[in-house]
Amino acid sequence: MTEVYLNSKFAGNVDNATEFVESIKEERRKSNITGNLNVHFNENSDKIEIDVSRGRARRPLIIVKNGRPLLTEEHIQKLEKKEMSWSDLVKEGIIEYLDAAEEENTYVAFFEKDVTAEHTHLEISPLAMTGLATSLVPYGNFNQSTRLNAGSKNQKQALGFYAANFAVRMDMDVNILHTPQVPLVGTIMHEIAGYDKHPAGQNIVVAIMSFKGYNMEDAIILNQGSIDRGLGRSSYFRPSTAEELRYAGGLVDEISVPDKDVKGYKSEQDYRLLEGDGIIYPEAVIAEGDVIIGKTSPPRFLSSLDEYSLASSTRRESSVNAKHGEVGVIDFVCITENEEGNKLVQVRVRDQRMPEIGDKFTSRHGQKGVVGLVVPQQDMPFSASGIVPDLLFSPHGIPSRMTIAHLIELVAGKTGALSGRHINGTTFDAEPEERIRKELQELGFRENGSETLYNGETGEAFEAKIFIGDMYYLKLKHMVANKLHSRARGPIQLLTRQPTEGRAKEGGLRLGEMEKDTFVAHGASLLLKERFDSDKTIVPICEECGLIAIKDEFKNKSYCPLCGENTPISNIEISYAFKLMLDEFKSLGIYPKLQLKGKY
Repeated sequence: MTEVYLNSKFAGNVDNATEFVESIKEERRKSNITGNLNVHFNENSDKIEIDVSRGRARRPLIIVKNGRPLLTEEHIQKLEKKEMSWSDLVKEGIIEYLDAAEEENTYVAFFEKDVTAEHTHLEISPLAMTGLATSLVPYGNFNQSTRLNAGSKNQKQALGFYAANFAVRMDMDVNILHTPQVPLVGTIMHEIAGYDKHPAGQNIVVAIMSFKGYNMEDAIILNQGSIDRGLGRSSYFRPSTAEELRYAGGLVDEISVPDKDVKGYKSEQDYRLLEGDGIIYPEAVIAEGDVIIGKTSPPRFLSSLDEYSLASSTRRESSVNAKHGEVGVIDFVCITENEEGNKLVQVRVRDQRMPEIGDKFTSRHGQKGVVGLVVPQQDMPFSASGIVPDLLFSPHGIPSRMTIAHLIELVAGKTGALSGRHINGTTFDAEPEERIRKELQELGFRENGSETLYNGETGEAFEAKIFIGDMYYLKLKHMVANKLHSRARGPIQLLTRQPTEGRAKEGGLRLGEMEKDTFVAHGASLLLKERFDSDKTIVPICEECGLIAIKDEFKNKSYCPLCGENTPISNIEISYAFKLMLDEFKSLGIYPKLQLKGKY
């Protein structure tokens, strides 16, 4: 007897497992039971698992019977004439959806020509195995699987034209590429998804070669001339918001230029860009710390006594400033109301970004890298026909990663650019490499994509032939301008008195356990004395009981709360975090006694 489980719960036993599973599949194909059902017979554990639950990834396949696919030419003609729809194919049992479990018991053919009597299903198209982003990678079947995954992920981080109405949207932290292009080497998915409406990259000339060691370890080298002509140029947008909140007792915030008697008034210089209504004007150039929206709020803590005093009328400053490290131009100002009917002001800051050292670029094959050097055009290598590459890619990125499609795309892009056409690079169904190489040879170039390049500084020909061609490159949202961060002194946390964390909060850079080891290994261990005193504190300690004493600033003397005023007290230097730990011990009822030795 074989156990049957429905949605992982025991449902009963059956005598003939194979017959039972087949009958369920037949009924599903006849639409007598729900098409959402999947059945899996696990022969090892002798269990049948039926699943109709939600949240399973399922994919459609053409059913094969007796070595012939059920989808015929007649069906395809009916689909083209719109006499039949996709759902009809599913209802008639020509196509069915399988989940990961049921797929275990199937034998799927890639192409119709491969179908044998043993096959149970046929792929609609092998491209359907991949997701949307993955199917945009040209010649994907020539790449190692890991790199195909990486290429898919990288495309999601590329800058492009994300929405046509971006000018009137207030989106958080977005980028627009100024001159996006449609790729020369595309896939069928580029047409289906309407990629020309939202492109996210540029076709550029790439040469695979080393250059003075500046493109080691995945770095790339850019041509300054290409940047001047608009390569990878983008705009970065970021909104700031302020609203007039209402508080208990009829008090409200006010968006206006703060008066000088307001608590926390900055300086006239900070408010210089505000207009009469307290809001900055469009196209104003701002720097870090400038006030964008002026605002005052009622005092924080109102007690019953304060209401009668004159002091309570002092409002506090709560303006919106340009954040730490933020510069740019005011792009758009919007004054509206929120759901509660309170005044809401939104201001968008724009910043033009040109590629610089540290910005991240990638091809569609997971070959990502940061800019290691920007070279003046006159120093870049050039070909016999006067072509200067826009980007130099390191040859060491190819052998271990096995991204052969990266190389094929270079040759295909070169052919497409010279013959003025788009090249189909659909995974499993692309233009064959041999035909492209033949066409390139007919156009007067070497069929293997390499050319003689000349040194831009000396004019001498390089001995090695350099692989050069056209390629679709993407600029990623990881720009050095958003990540650059340093600090000397700055804000600290209230509890531990250590520097705050993170770039946005102007935090410190943590020197951790491993960094400490490197200093010790260098023999620079005394440097740690300086590195580890971000929360250095001087604490009075009672020499009798070893607990922390009290420093009375008013009387300018220290005394121990336990032993009285006449005990000797020493000031010692410890980390505030250690002092905090001693206090935590006290709360547990543990006596942390500090035994002081004389300092000789």
